[in-house]
Amino acid sequence: MKQGVQGSPGAPAAARVPAQQWQRPADGAGPGRERDAAVPGTARGEHTHGERPVPEPRAAVRRSSVRGQILDALRTALVTGELKPGEVYSAPVLGDRFGVSATPVREAMQQLALEGAVEVVPNRGFRVVERGARELAELAEVRALIEVPVMLRLARTVPAERWAELRPVAEETVRVAAAGCPATYAESDRAFHRALLALSGNEQLVRIAEDLHRRSQWPPVRRGRAELVADAAEHLALLDALASGDVERVRGLVGGHFAGGG
Repeated sequence: MKQGVQGSPGAPAAARVPAQQWQRPADGAGPGRERDAAVPGTARGEHTHGERPVPEPRAAVRRSSVRGQILDALRTALVTGELKPGEVYSAPVLGDRFGVSATPVREAMQQLALEGAVEVVPNRGFRVVERGARELAELAEVRALIEVPVMLRLARTVPAERWAELRPVAEETVRVAAAGCPATYAESDRAFHRALLALSGNEQLVRIAEDLHRRSQWPPVRRGRAELVADAAEHLALLDALASGDVERVRGLVGGHFAGGG
């Protein structure tokens, strides 16, 4: 796999860490736990014969927070398309490429399954979800049904100074978009929308909306730097409309933004 665990522009991939560094789980698990040494093809009957080889990663995975770093790396690979829709990947093979055991990879993949990015294939591993244009359009419609009414209510009730506090978050999306890394922009985009909806005070709404947003980003829509910058600019325009209480402008901007994959 060609991506790294740190979300930086250019997304450098992770380099293999010697297996002996992973002989004991960092969480201090007791006997019976799989030892953190990469042994391809031995975990839970996952068959790796005939599987497309995964390129060797280059950047080191640090010992701390291994599971979280692997999860971040896999999310980056999904957004950049390095993990391809429809392909099946086994935890032992991916773990071997990261220089860790199958255990943290499998746990990260299970989290991605909960988020709708991959699906479990018994005795083989995980298949990256394929979504057609219709499903992506449906996700955009559901997001609009949930978020547009909330945005309109917030435009009428939240004072302008509160919207001004979010401007640095919107400006960050513009800066990240200009760097041209789709994976980093995807994270920044979600952070902006999360900050907006947090003003509603409804944590369940924020959680559901972010889940829909994340699902709509996989598989990734191929967009160049100019398209990312245009998408990010809509964040600033939306903030201006919200601050001025222009509900019709808000309605049009949010609807168009979702339709464009933002």
